[in-house]
Amino acid sequence: MTEIKSLGQLAELVRARRFVTRIAVAVAEDAHTLDSLGRAVNEGFVRAVLIGDSQKIAALCTQEGLDPAAFEIIDQPDELAAAALAVQLVKSGQADSVMKGLLSTDKFLRAVMHKERGLLPAKTVMSHVCVLEIPRYHKMLFISDTAVLPFPDLDQKVAMINYCVAMARGFGIACPKVALITATDKVIGSIPNTLEYAQISRMAVRGQIKNCVIDGPLDFFLACDPSAGAIKGVQTPIAGDADILIFPNLECSNSFYKGLMLFAQGELAGLIQGTQQPVIVMSRSESTLSKYYSIALACKLAGDQ
Repeated sequence: MTEIKSLGQLAELVRARRFVTRIAVAVAEDAHTLDSLGRAVNEGFVRAVLIGDSQKIAALCTQEGLDPAAFEIIDQPDELAAAALAVQLVKSGQADSVMKGLLSTDKFLRAVMHKERGLLPAKTVMSHVCVLEIPRYHKMLFISDTAVLPFPDLDQKVAMINYCVAMARGFGIACPKVALITATDKVIGSIPNTLEYAQISRMAVRGQIKNCVIDGPLDFFLACDPSAGAIKGVQTPIAGDADILIFPNLECSNSFYKGLMLFAQGELAGLIQGTQQPVIVMSRSESTLSKYYSIALACKLAGDQ
């Protein structure tokens, strides 16, 4: 397939497919969420079911210049009940994807992970993958985990890598370069993640992780700056050309991407991985454009299934 090189190109691909994805939104009374959904609905690739306080949703639609009649609105003012209903619609096949609105991530994911009524198969690792578009970097970056796993163990890090590789390949990158990020390029016993990273790199050499090139531990310069290897005297197959960054914990990855959004004019598309259907989890302060791109990414995956 042709490589998708920008988030705009991703949205263009989804629009061109003419496949309509049904998205159920939990606690939809959020202006940025409504604006992003309104754009996707107007462009013809989404049908949105808005669940929450119907009066607030209708008022916000009017405030944002949207026609409430363009959406299906279900009145359920209770946050937990709204999240459960949104997940239920996907579980029952009445929607293709579920999206978090104006409620906390932990409350939303509680419904997604419910043992009987949720969307996570038993013994499956759930993780979050973001695709970042940053003006100062020469291509898009896939990063994980930004929202779900506070301190991923070795098996969870391998799952994170596999999810990122699968998504990158879905963007047309046949053999993505995976950089295992920490503060140093050396294996140091006092920094446990460097030990795990060395183990993961060895697993890749032995073919236990496929369809990618992996190296770590690496710092940001070695991962994303082509001149850093010569300057630091470190040889790495990533060579400052990383497609994927894997972080040691949620605090690092979440702070990294939010800093890029705030200070470097970055935009993103992000999705939960491991679930039966696409799950959109965005920060409540995320931009309308990033939420729109995340919707487009969910629609691409729903259409690929």
